[in-house]
This record gives sequence, C-alpha cells and structure tokens, in this order.
Amino acid sequence: MDLDQINQKFDQASAEDVVGWAAETFGDGLVMSTSFGIQAAVMLHLVTQVVPDIPVIWIDTGYLPSQTYLFAEKLAERLKLNLKVYQSLISPARMEALYGKLWEFNDVKAFNQYDQMRKVEPMQRALQELQATAWLAGLRSKQTNFRQSLRRVESQGELYKVLPILNWHSKDIYQYLQAHDLPYHPFFDLGYTTVGDWHSSRPVGAEDENDRATRFQGLKEECGLHLPQTPEESQSLDSSSL
Repeated sequence: MDLDQINQKFDQASAEDVVGWAAETFGDGLVMSTSFGIQAAVMLHLVTQVVPDIPVIWIDTGYLPSQTYLFAEKLAERLKLNLKVYQSLISPARMEALYGKLWEFNDVKAFNQYDQMRKVEPMQRALQELQATAWLAGLRSKQTNFRQSLRRVESQGELYKVLPILNWHSKDIYQYLQAHDLPYHPFFDLGYTTVGDWHSSRPVGAEDENDRATRFQGLKEECGLHLPQTPEESQSLDSSSL
C-alpha cells in the first residue's frame, strides 16, 4: 500500500470519506478503539454511521472513574455498539500485591510498566483475537508532539492505523457534538479535557502547556497504545524522548 499516495489523496477529505475508504479497503479486518473519554462520542457516532457493526475495542484498566463506566454504558446502548471489552490478564489486586501501586512511584519506568500490563498487552491481544488488519482511532494532531508527526493513514507493526479526525480542532469536535446532540464525558464539566484512570488524570490548570500534561503526573503524554512497539521504531514508551 502506497501510504504517501493515499495520504495525499485524503489530505483534505472528510472524516466520513476516510472511514468509508477504510471499510471498503479492509472489510472485516477493520476495528476501532475507544477510551470512552471526554470526546469519545464523536468517533463512536461518526464511525458507526458508516460501519454500524464495527468491533469497538475498549481496554478496561480496572481503574477508570465510575463516571466513565456509566458514560460507556449509556453510549453503548444509545449507539448500539458492538463492544469488545478487554482487560489485563493480571487483576488490579494482584498487580498491586506484586508490584505496588505503580502510579504512586512518580517514575516514568513505573508508568510504562503499568501501561504495558493494563493497556498495551490487552490491546495487542484484542487486535490478534479479532484478526484486525486496520485500526480506526480518534487521535488528533493537536493533542501531543508525537501525534503532530502522524498522517491520516499510517502503518503500526503489521496493522494499518487510520485516523479520520486527525486534523480536527476543538471547534470541530464541539460542532459535531452539538449537531448530533451527543454528550461529553461528565468530567468535562469538572475542568477535564482528557481523562483516563482515576489516579492519573486531573483537571486542566493554569500552569499546563497542553491538555495531555494533566495525565501521568505530567511525566509522559502517551500511554503506549499508539506508539510503535518495536525497539527499532521506538526505544521507549516515554513520549518525552520523541
């Protein structure tokens, strides 16, 4: 697949057109992921309008806020999602007994160990079991330094990563939510612009340079799900090294 040619073709294409191309190109091998975060309703609605029965992978770390679980339940019911929930093979209690509360170590290495167990391994297992060949994700270039380097269609290992709303701004997100009467995650009203696990997310403060600084105690921007996984592609899950 000539990614340069494809990305040139889709440089100014609509998000819906990108999703339609992915569905036609990858067929049953196409999946999408969601975190049921602040703006998750946008991608979930946009994609399922084109591919209603697409497998939707949700990695449940076991440490999400109760509001996230309730938000997920409501969205899954409203949009009739074909939800595929995956969790770590090691329970939260067992992990804490063996390794401690890794998020309290204030250390990038500990965060990476946590992310590998609770997020990356379950996602890799999900993609394998669902026999995915391409993965739709709601990354936006404005979110992190790493994401600014991405194109709308990329390769990640043996998969293709398709990013329909990569070039969207916050205004585009807001307008889509309003146009389709879709909800934000309830933490938006508490000052959060991004939310993950309860222990590693906080509202935006005046000192924050970007939204992702509110995650992982500001030590890293990426959880590892969207970073290259081979040593040749990336020496660390720590986005500060990118």
